[in-house]
Parts: sequence; structure tokens; C-alpha cells
Amino acid sequence: MNVLITGCSSGIGYELSLRFASEAHNVVAVSRNEKALLALKNNYPQNITIAVYDITNPEPEHLLQILKDNNFNHLDILINNAGLLISEPFEEITLQDFEKSYATNVFAPAMLVQKLLPLLKASKNKKHIVNIGSMGGYQGSSKFAGLSAYSSSKGALCTLTECMAEELKEHNIAANCLCLGAVNTPMLAQAFPGYEAPVNAKDMADYIYNFAIASHHVMNGKIIPVSLSTP
Repeated sequence: MNVLITGCSSGIGYELSLRFASEAHNVVAVSRNEKALLALKNNYPQNITIAVYDITNPEPEHLLQILKDNNFNHLDILINNAGLLISEPFEEITLQDFEKSYATNVFAPAMLVQKLLPLLKASKNKKHIVNIGSMGGYQGSSKFAGLSAYSSSKGALCTLTECMAEELKEHNIAANCLCLGAVNTPMLAQAFPGYEAPVNAKDMADYIYNFAIASHHVMNGKIIPVSLSTP
């Protein structure tokens, strides 16, 4: 299968790229961090294609050219894993903070799906879009001070996923959202310094891999909590 994953410089995205590549899938690993991507590619040079790209860029020609140059004429799985966390008290958070959060966590996945639709449609398989959300954006979950921009943007991603699923099902494309709880990643350390999560990035990547490969054959438009703790 051909798989595109965003946010691959560290944490879940890095481990997820390794897992797909280890199973002989063709991975396009996307991040702004070229050094981290080169290190990632060294593990499976035949199966990992790197794309140094800022997903908030509204003009994706650079990314599309990378796909074309590497003979990716279709995509089977798209995993919108990249995210931005801004931690500020609600009284102090700015409009710019909200705009940055939504640009990465909502607008970028929406525009990326839109631009990659021709490649998704070109696959003869049933396609799967997996949006990586957060328990912070899951309705009824515990909320934490300082994360209003992050959590509300991840809540918007949940609703966006439901809309994608409805509109794209006629093209044999499923969309689901995984709302992750606490995982030991740099983002968690930023939000909750010193907290040790019960799940590591590799174990969560294993779960997401299996979900992305198989679950779209039995579900679509679902918002799924995946959590042992929050945080």
C-alpha cells in the first residue's frame, strides 16, 4: 500500500512510519524537519520517501511534485498526524494563538485531503483517511487549563472527520478520527512537564497501524477514544 503520514519528525508519526515501512508498505513521511526525516529514511531507504513540507502551506505543489517524482500515482492511506499544541491561560491566549492552532490542527488536514483526493480516488482499494485527534477534543472528556486552543481545534477535527466521511463515501473513501489520550511524546511533555504516560509512542503507533489497515472495512465517520489516561 501507499501511505502518506504527516508529523513524522518524532513521536507517533516517526514510529508509525517505521511500522508501515517494516511491513513493506511505501511511506511518504512528511515534516518540516529535514534532519529528522533523513534519519527516519535511513532505517528503510527503499520504503520511505521523505517530503520536507509545511502542511500549513496553502499551495501544495511542492508536495505533489515529490509524489510525482517518486512515482506515487495513488494513495491508499492518509494519516493526518501532525499537530500543534499551544499552552496558555485562557485569559492570555491570543487570536494569533487560536489561528495557529486551527491552521495546523483543522485547516491543514482539510486542505491536504482536498489536494490529495485525485491520488486517493486513483487507488483501486478501499481508501482510509485517519485523523489523529485528542481526548481533549472528545466531547465529555476531561479538559485541562491552558489547552483551550488545542482542545477546541481537535474538537473541530472530530466534526470535520464526520463531514469528510459523508462526502467522500461515494468515492470508496472512509474517514475516521482517533482521539488519543496520554502518550509519551514531546507534545505531552510540553503540555504536562514531568508526567509519565502509561503508553509509549511505539505502542500507540502499532495500534494506529492496525486501525488504519483494517478498520475502514467495518466503520466510517467514527470518533474513537483511545486512552488509558488523560493525561
